[in-house]
Amino acid sequence: MLKKSIIALLSVLVLSSLTACNTTRGAGEDISAGGQAVQRAAQ
Repeated sequence: MLKKSIIALLSVLVLSSLTACNTTRGAGEDISAGGQAVQRAAQ
């Protein structure tokens, strides 16, 4: 379960760095998406 959470978090970080959000709003959306991915992986 922890392994899935780590993989999900790393995936989100990689994807967000590739898309390189340029605004505060975009950064907030990326962080929110990361949190949601971790929650889904934890279930």
